[in-house]
Amino acid sequence: MISSNSLNRSLQKIAMCSSIIMGLSACGGDNSSDNKKKAVDQGPVIKTSQVVLRVMETTDLHANIMNYNYYSGSSDDTVGLVKTASLIKAARAEVKNSVLVDNGDLLQGSPLGDYVAKVKGLEENEVHPIYKAMNLLDYDAANIGNHEFNFGLPFLKQAIDDANFPYTSANVFFDDHDTDDSNDIPYFSPYLIKHKNVLDVDGNVHQLTIGYIGFVPPQVMQWDKSNLETRVKAKDIVDMANRYVPQMKADGADIIIAIPHSGLVTSERLGGDENASFYLSQVDGIDAIMFGHAHQNFPGHSNYDGLAGVDNVKGTINGVAAVMPGYWGKYLGYIDLTLEKSADDIWSVVDSESILKPISQSNPDRSVTSLVESHTGIVEAVQHDHELVNTWVSEPFAKISQPINSFFALVQDDPSIQVVTDAQTWYVKTIVKGTELENIPILSVGAPFRAGRGGSDDFTDLSAGDVSYGNVADLYIYPNTLKVLKLNGEEIIQWLEMSAGQFNTIAAGSQDAELINSDFPSYNFDVIDGIEYEIDVSKAARYDKSGNLVDVNNSRIKNITYQGEAINLTQDFLVISNNYRASGGGNFPGIISEKIVIDAPNENRQTVADYLIFSTEENPETGFDPSADNNWSFTPLANTAVLFNGSSKDAAQIFAGQNPALTYSQMNADGYGIYRLNLGYSL
Repeated sequence: MISSNSLNRSLQKIAMCSSIIMGLSACGGDNSSDNKKKAVDQGPVIKTSQVVLRVMETTDLHANIMNYNYYSGSSDDTVGLVKTASLIKAARAEVKNSVLVDNGDLLQGSPLGDYVAKVKGLEENEVHPIYKAMNLLDYDAANIGNHEFNFGLPFLKQAIDDANFPYTSANVFFDDHDTDDSNDIPYFSPYLIKHKNVLDVDGNVHQLTIGYIGFVPPQVMQWDKSNLETRVKAKDIVDMANRYVPQMKADGADIIIAIPHSGLVTSERLGGDENASFYLSQVDGIDAIMFGHAHQNFPGHSNYDGLAGVDNVKGTINGVAAVMPGYWGKYLGYIDLTLEKSADDIWSVVDSESILKPISQSNPDRSVTSLVESHTGIVEAVQHDHELVNTWVSEPFAKISQPINSFFALVQDDPSIQVVTDAQTWYVKTIVKGTELENIPILSVGAPFRAGRGGSDDFTDLSAGDVSYGNVADLYIYPNTLKVLKLNGEEIIQWLEMSAGQFNTIAAGSQDAELINSDFPSYNFDVIDGIEYEIDVSKAARYDKSGNLVDVNNSRIKNITYQGEAINLTQDFLVISNNYRASGGGNFPGIISEKIVIDAPNENRQTVADYLIFSTEENPETGFDPSADNNWSFTPLANTAVLFNGSSKDAAQIFAGQNPALTYSQMNADGYGIYRLNLGYSL
């Protein structure tokens, strides 16, 4: 295919030549048929070159290098760069031309990541295990994810210094403490320009100049405020794309590949958007978008069906090729870009195909079949680190008297949340003693971090007895720091109304409607302990998943009480949460950092560990009792039953049998157990 501009210019040249020939004839020139044919044959010949370039992406690995679950101490062929690496090797071998990028969130998210950052540390010139693996795979470029900042800027610098590939992030700048944005200096390289020799379909060699540009959600300034404030600042993703893409073109980029650590929504752009991939597709000059952050698959995930401008089959956003390959190395994503070079040496994308390749498949009997072998080089490179982490997470340090699981954390009060909220309350009671905050009632917030979001095995399941640090990381998977806000009763109700968006609206008297709103992240389903309340799912949600008010008359939170009395809407409470939520993460209405009254340095996870140690010392024979206090429930709806997905494990089915409202039905194709919940019960 020839670009329209090139074709028009060529047609103009042909027309001009034809006019000249006609003019010679009118002036008595040689008008023989042979000479006319010769003149036409010597006209311009339009030549094009076509190249197929495979652009591969990994994203959101979260330090999952090995195909291993440190929480259970067993192999897990559904995760791990060690498996994705074999897909990369195979995908490269299939084509003449390829490049490989990573989209960040590498350093945090598994016990290995925490062990290196928090226990072992990195010596000068020591290579982080994640880069021992990635340096074997010939990455061309990488982007910074938001979780790269979790352990602070010095650790980040020490870690990425040993990557054998360059990093880009276009919207993070040094904080020079003035109000003039024009003189801000980029903290990372805002973009990369790399030359690559490629073969066209006829076997001819061309030099292709590829530009790479990365972005991180500006919300990192809230989520990691303690690590970043006064040091750096983050700007709007699209604004920075509009600034730098023209510069990249001026620097000779033939094509531009954007690597935003940013999801996909099509709602109106507000500025400073967390999920900006859709808006990036509207920036002139971007040829492909390798995105991430949302832990979903594109193309293919149902969340992207029916979105205007989004082709969820071909994998384009407003016509721009795009791919997002899930998380934890479960998929390799790639785009096959068909590039065409016109007669005037301009490269353009004339076609694309976006593909997701899985490392495993789930079987009807709940087993998993690995689709690729492990990369032997990576196994050897990180074996020692892997063994150190495995030893560390298995060392017992406390006890629990009852099992802790998150099998049904979305439908009933849950022990995996209870242990977190109890630990936070214990800690804050200690630090406010003797201060002006001592007599303000304390409430504690928790959320189900492992409630199936990462797959059918992504549930907490701890037996009674010894607890290790690996178990604590299972209970609280993020290295968040503890924050305390001062809120009144009305603000707490609105917090819960936002949280209740986890559920679809259920008509009273209906049977087997889907209870869970799959578009609402389970980590935003906050439970607040210290009060009692009901959630009436027969009412429509008050807020959408982005925190926008749907209808002021919608109200799901019922019968909310504090110490047996209706909550006082003007009474102040100390509400314990984490740095992510307290600084606006999740867009909960009215929850802003200005309301923080205790900015604790302690990680929530370490608080849980300290509390388990304390409780075990208090009860050395049995340890901590994590039983849920059942402070929230659904408002009973007579003759109403709903369905939801949970764990299909035998232990989950046994646990369900302890609740007369729950019934196990069957396992679905993705390995989840399908359960029926009778909302007519008042538990």
